[in-house]
Parts: sequence; structure tokens; C-alpha cells
Amino acid sequence: MKKNIPMEYHSLKEAIHAAFGNHAEIFKTDRIHGGDINDTYRISLSTGKKAFVKTNSIRNTRFFLTESQGLLALRQTGAIGVPKVLGTGMDEQKGFSFLLLEWIESVPCIGDYWEIFGHELATLHKTVLFHAEEPQTIRYDQRKQNHSYPFGAEGQSPSRFGFWEDNFIGSNPQKNLPKASWIDFYRECRLIPQIKMAEHYLDSKLRKKITYLLDHLDSYLREPEFPSLLHGDLWSGNVLCGNDGKAWILDPAAYVGDFETDLAMTQLFGSFPSAFYFAYGEINPIDKGFEDRKELYHLYHLLNHLNLFGRMYLGSVVKILNKYVS
Repeated sequence: MKKNIPMEYHSLKEAIHAAFGNHAEIFKTDRIHGGDINDTYRISLSTGKKAFVKTNSIRNTRFFLTESQGLLALRQTGAIGVPKVLGTGMDEQKGFSFLLLEWIESVPCIGDYWEIFGHELATLHKTVLFHAEEPQTIRYDQRKQNHSYPFGAEGQSPSRFGFWEDNFIGSNPQKNLPKASWIDFYRECRLIPQIKMAEHYLDSKLRKKITYLLDHLDSYLREPEFPSLLHGDLWSGNVLCGNDGKAWILDPAAYVGDFETDLAMTQLFGSFPSAFYFAYGEINPIDKGFEDRKELYHLYHLLNHLNLFGRMYLGSVVKILNKYVS
């Protein structure tokens, strides 16, 4: 799987000129509220066009470099709506880093929105990646067999799960070291890093339960039939209905893993309508065991929320540990 390289610029103005022409200038900036980590804006340009901008401090430039790589990977599949990356970089004179994206107008979802969303997400999860003959190109093929997301250096056994570099889940680092086993990946790259960050919240009883869970994770989780390119943080706040009437997915923490993790995330803070899951299953059947596994996938995100936002999430973490480890 080849690394996507986003266009990097030395100023937001430079990125806007590259995307819209040298005559394009910002004449209006509207703050968009709702994010916890970045400042977000809709910018209106002198050309009549609009764009979406995220900003943060210069020290957090990697937030946007890694997010743009995830957006590019997801967008290249052509399976579902993903905003076009117009540029990223840091504006040293003004003291901020930024990510510039195409503007997607949000409208109320009507009609068969949820059914189409389910079909498109399932298609994304079943998309196969192959290396083409040209070394810097990749192509995608929506076929069930021969799924191949190879990571690793030449001469090494390829791994199927991970990503070409680490990224972020919220503002916390997300480890993506490639692994041949999904269960090993989920243990070592998802649960263990969050557990280490949360140690000061955990008493000896909880630590024993966590140790047991990690040691017996193969009793609870499955090795999926094929790897899937994932959004990685697919809750309702990271999806909008565009003016095409279809779902557009935003703010990814992308990697390659078991598609059940994306489905589980859609049910962590509420749930999507049943029509979504029925439509999803028409393209990519959902195993009955998913209901038994999904809270183990919730555990990663709840640990992350515990580490980001504090003790209010500890009770949810404990509840899941008690469910799986008596």
C-alpha cells in the first residue's frame, strides 16, 4: 500500500492560490463550532467559491498531515463521499498549521439517504487494493476475493493490518505499526497504548482484569476474512449529508483493520437507523457474533475519551471490563 503525499504549502494563501488561482482572495471567514481540538472555518473567496479550513498551532502540524493522508486514501477508493484535500501545511508568519478542504454544503437527509450510506460504506470496506505496474500508482477494485493491503519492507513478510505511519485519534497518538494478525494489532496498537495512558485511573483490581483481557483477546475477537480500509472514528458527528443527498465522511483516523470496528463506532454514541445496517449487510454481511464483540471495540474509544476528557468516562470503561472479565 503506497503512501499518499498531500500537497504542503508555506501559507494558507499559497494553498488557496494553488487550488483556486492567484486571483482568489479570502473576503469572508465564518467560524464553525463543534470541534474540540481544532478551529474550523468556512471561507468565502472573491471568486465566489467556498472552502473549509481547519487550523491549529504549528506544533500540531502532523494532525493535518496524517489526516490528509487518511482522506486521500479513502477518497481514492471512489466508494463513498470524501472531501477533496486542497492542501496542508504551516503558516509560520501567522503562527498556525492548517488543512484546506473542498467545501461540502450540508443539507437535511431525506429519502433513501441511509440505505445509500449503508451500501457505500460496505463497498468501501470490501474495496480491494492492488499495486499497479507503475510503482507510485494504486488502483482499487470492488471484488470480494484477493483482498490485499500489503505493508512492510521488501523481503519481509507482508502485513495486512495497520497503516503506513501513525496518526491521531482526537489529539491522542494512534499507533499503526503493521501486523499480520488483527488481534495482535488491536491488542498492541489500540488497547495497550490507551491503557498505559490511563494507568493513573486504574486500581489493582481493574489492572488484573485488563491483563486477563489482553492475554485472552483471541477468545473474544475474530480474525476477519479480509482487511478493510476504515474511517477509524465513524460517529454521527463525522458524517454529513451533502447537497447530492449522499453521506460524506469527515475527520478520519484511517487505518486498515476489521470493518466491525467502524460499525461498532456508529453505535457508541447512539446508533444509526436500522435501515443503514440492513443496507450495509446487503453488500457486506454482518456476522451474528458482532453483537458480542462490539463493546470490545467501544473500549478503545472510551479509553481514549477517558484520556482526553477525564474521569467521567471511567464508569463506561469499567462496565465493559466487567462484562467480559468477571
